[in-house]
Amino acid sequence: MNPSPSSGRCDGQAGTADLMDDWLFLSPESARPQGREEVSVEDLETEDRGKLKSRLVSAWNSVKYGWPLKQKSKFSKSSSLIMFGKSYELKNEGDRESFRRSFASLLWLTYRRGFPQLGGCSLTTDSGWGCVLRTSQMLLARGLMLHLMPPDWTWSASHRAVKDDMDLLPSAVSEESEWNPHESANKRGRKLSLGSRLERPFEATHTRMVSWFADHPSAPFGIHKLVDLGRSSGKKAGDWYGPSTAAHILRKAVASSADVPDLVVYVAQDCTIYLQDVKKLCEQPPPCPWKSVIILVPVRLGGQDLNPAYITCIKSLLKLPCCIGIIGGKPKHSLFFVGFQDEHLLYLDPHYCQPTVDVTKKNFPLESFHCKYPRKVAFSRMDPSCTIGFYAKRQKDFESLCMDVNEALSTSAGTYPMFIFSEGGSQEDQGIGRPNNTTTFLQRKDELRRADTSDSMEEFVLI
Repeated sequence: MNPSPSSGRCDGQAGTADLMDDWLFLSPESARPQGREEVSVEDLETEDRGKLKSRLVSAWNSVKYGWPLKQKSKFSKSSSLIMFGKSYELKNEGDRESFRRSFASLLWLTYRRGFPQLGGCSLTTDSGWGCVLRTSQMLLARGLMLHLMPPDWTWSASHRAVKDDMDLLPSAVSEESEWNPHESANKRGRKLSLGSRLERPFEATHTRMVSWFADHPSAPFGIHKLVDLGRSSGKKAGDWYGPSTAAHILRKAVASSADVPDLVVYVAQDCTIYLQDVKKLCEQPPPCPWKSVIILVPVRLGGQDLNPAYITCIKSLLKLPCCIGIIGGKPKHSLFFVGFQDEHLLYLDPHYCQPTVDVTKKNFPLESFHCKYPRKVAFSRMDPSCTIGFYAKRQKDFESLCMDVNEALSTSAGTYPMFIFSEGGSQEDQGIGRPNNTTTFLQRKDELRRADTSDSMEEFVLI
């Protein structure tokens, strides 16, 4: 969907709303609340028409994106599938099952409808405009999972929620018998009887972490909080957010939260990670330990299209366990990239509008926060504007991160690196806001060209 600067809506939304206007004016009394005489009739009609339009737009987006979400992607048995630094051989039943459980354990944050009104407006849904905020939530959730959970933790219910939802292409090397879901279910049941007991202490942490992303003003990383923090960047509910703006909003959200006091977020400036600035954020007076850090690097990897010279480097970064994903997408459609197979990126899609879940209820349902449909998209369709995320738990992990990422960046042969590390510090304090200089130089072959990395350019590409 294309942004419409004059209306603040996407073309699809505006069209739906315009078609509704005449119908709504025919019967305003039918939608008018009772018992609110102190409010003018005109105000009530405007408010109620806005809410009804919002519901219809949400329903339209659910139909538009819901069906494609459940379509199966084709995965090859003869190629490794990489997700968050781990390799899976899909011709092996054990690896297939491990991948399914790991994928279904990722937090899936999508459009929601019916939540409390966002500050300063009557919107009760982010359908049609909040996809970058949702993908940024998913990246943060991945970082929190590494921060709070043991390595390779999986959701204990994922074995029940996940079925054989991957279409597997035959292996070019060998054919094997088809996967038997009943046989595997029996094997899983025996294996999980002990495993579920060992994982039980972390289920409360998992549930608490989901509640942090609730669609409620009190949630530290919910849509209400992110929209509120976006105001300092000139954004409001219903606006378009770019990957760079989303990175700074995440930094502010973590800094303002008391739930994870031992975690900080650093946002690279002008495609540069200033090591001195990272150390200032992470170092604490003795005997306190070094704070864990999420590093976010906003980049633009081409003009209107992705420069294919960067594909090898993207793959190298996604192979690193320290990489927590990419806030990106395909043109006009933000996605959260978590891995790849061959020439296709693996992703989670936020474009599915679900009812809001009341997380204040005991044992609230978790199923809608997890996805069992692995999807992929060709690298060639990846939008050049994106934010790449990394996580380091301890100081030695950060040092290893720097070495591993530097080595991965060197795979961009013949092209200026996506970003660089600098030993010094920047002149811009991370606590102040966006850097003033948003222009960086990209070098390809022997030619210099300027690339504008400002939000105005990236939000032309992504919604």
